[in-house]
Amino acid sequence: MSRVAHPAGPRHADVLPAGYPPPRPADLNALDPALWPRTARRSGGALVLGGIDVRELARQFGTPLFACDEADFRGRCREFHEAFGADAGVSYAAKAFCCRAVLRWVSEEGLGVDICTGGELEVALRAGVAPELITLHGSNKLPAELERALAAGVGHVVVDSFEEIGRLDRLTAGPGPAGPGPAGTGPAGTGPAGTRPAGTGPAGTGPAGTGPAGAGPGRNARQPRILVRVTTGVEAAAHEFVATAHDDQKFGFSLASGAADKAVRRVLASPGLDFAGLHSHIGSQIYDTAGFEVAAHRVIELAVRIRDEHGIGIEELNLGGGFGIAYTAADDPADIRLIASGLRDILDAECRAAGLARPRLSVEPGRAIAGPGTVTLYQVGTVKDVDGLRTYVSVDGGMSDNIRTALYDADYTCVLASRESAAPPMLSRIVGRHCESGDIVVRDAYLPADTAAGDLIAVAATGAYCRSMASNYNHVPRPVPGGRGRGGGPTLTAQATNVSLAMPAAAKGSRRLAFPGPAEGLARTGHP
Repeated sequence: MSRVAHPAGPRHADVLPAGYPPPRPADLNALDPALWPRTARRSGGALVLGGIDVRELARQFGTPLFACDEADFRGRCREFHEAFGADAGVSYAAKAFCCRAVLRWVSEEGLGVDICTGGELEVALRAGVAPELITLHGSNKLPAELERALAAGVGHVVVDSFEEIGRLDRLTAGPGPAGPGPAGTGPAGTGPAGTRPAGTGPAGTGPAGTGPAGAGPGRNARQPRILVRVTTGVEAAAHEFVATAHDDQKFGFSLASGAADKAVRRVLASPGLDFAGLHSHIGSQIYDTAGFEVAAHRVIELAVRIRDEHGIGIEELNLGGGFGIAYTAADDPADIRLIASGLRDILDAECRAAGLARPRLSVEPGRAIAGPGTVTLYQVGTVKDVDGLRTYVSVDGGMSDNIRTALYDADYTCVLASRESAAPPMLSRIVGRHCESGDIVVRDAYLPADTAAGDLIAVAATGAYCRSMASNYNHVPRPVPGGRGRGGGPTLTAQATNVSLAMPAAAKGSRRLAFPGPAEGLARTGHP
């Protein structure tokens, strides 16, 4: 083994990092409260989540299993709502963990929902989220997605390209085409049955009681409220940020090039669009407000130019999300109350210095709400010592349920969950069952030396982007989200999440590809 890479590039596991081996924990059975769900504890040696022994969860749902604590999730929703206050907007970023149950919790706790595809929009609507509390994101929104969003009456659309502004302009200009929207959702009309007066919304929402749904042209009474997404040249992560003069990314309109100013002009020139304000997102796993301060200063400079050129102020400034959580004991994210207070102070100071009326502050947390309250449970299959360097502990999941370690080199914390052990610590690498050398769940961890096949391993803080990015690689079924709610009943089960997050390809909500015969085309069935 060496600390120097092979000339042809580092080969799997043959180059030791400078910090190898990592320090040993004082207690292998301890649960750091900063890393585990708030209800996590040990009882009779086993890990207990929400009052439920993980061995029972594994028996009921099988493994791998995403065990989500509803009380923890709801509590973090409330903390964001309280920290930012009633005069601010807080929307949960559904891409972190999206299913009907979760979005229903979010809505019941008073938060909006930030979605970025038509599929997430359908989940939100079926979960009962009020359309006006939905914000549609996306760097390449399909025309059909925009039409559906307008017909549903989503609260905000965050525009990301000039093509998108053009599409929205065309969709909202003049009478819309007849469509199959549900009856009773458009403005009441006075014409004969089956007709609609000229309106201001997309077609297909027919007036209540005046004829079949979508029987005539017309549009919703409310224009879509538009936020222009700008790239500020600030990239932030943890306690560090980089401020540059250019923006090499696919999202948003550049401030440095003047594209953001041009985008605002295009929106204001579209009579069917209602310009509401500006949006900025600077990164992920952010632990403090330093990067936000620089970004807010640059966005407010744009707001000043908008005032001077167009004579209007921005009503809303959305500073995005990216609020960090702890994955290991080395992580130290700030309390969200301090973050919220800091962002309010930054916005107040920037607006005061620029002589602007303070716009409404909005944020979009995802990971910070969904991440900490979910644990992934695995069953150990094999234990293999490698040359005394480390022990490979293979589990029944892997990169198909957590791609973040392979994709982002993410770090995680794990424990032996089905029992306690007094055995000495064993330097381990938790790996999956896939045919990939990079199929790693936890790169470096200490487990008890008596860890054996059949034991349960729990990995902390897997609620964000693990289930969302899961795959059926090697045709391995995606794991079931499972758990218990506040009243003791099941919350996230395969049945509860069939909107399309169930297990294998045959489940409701999946897409199936049929190989065509000589006289048929490629068929795709199922719901988005």
